[in-house]
Amino acid sequence: MRICIFSGSNPGRLATYSAAATALGTALADAGIGVVYGGASVGLMGAVADAALGRGGEVIGVIPQSLVDKELAHKGLNDLRVTGSMHERKALMADLSDGFIALPGGVGTLEELFEIWTWAQLGFHKKGVGLLNVEGFYDRLIGFLDHVAAEQFMKQPHRAMLLVEREPAALIAALQAYEAPVVAKWIGRNET
Repeated sequence: MRICIFSGSNPGRLATYSAAATALGTALADAGIGVVYGGASVGLMGAVADAALGRGGEVIGVIPQSLVDKELAHKGLNDLRVTGSMHERKALMADLSDGFIALPGGVGTLEELFEIWTWAQLGFHKKGVGLLNVEGFYDRLIGFLDHVAAEQFMKQPHRAMLLVEREPAALIAALQAYEAPVVAKWIGRNET
């Protein structure tokens, strides 16, 4: 099994963000679960990779050539795959992975999270998608997503597809037990 990690290329304001990234990388490696991530050596991305590598775990980095040119690629990986674009990067990361976890991060992390969750909602894959809600980082987003479901722009089973935990072990267990719901996407429309 491999889990794709979406996370910040910056460490964030709190040291607990980096500590959580390290704990997640360690927990994945200790569980024999490979890491697929954005291939960089910086921020939370680098912390996850370094922790998994330090425990002898499998780590696959996927990075576009434009970021390799900016010298952001992790030089300690035994498997670094270079793509021509961000689109190719995300597609390859998805293909290599059996589930997805978002750590705290910025717009890029959110974009990756929402795209992969949308693909799940549309039935393009049946892989689990989760948030590691470090220090309540995602609390406001979770509240907004509950509002989206309450306003009927998303079905509750689709809202429930996004797994949320505060500890790496609990989120890993939730992803391992995940079964995709079978529910039509559109509200008020009969589908066959």
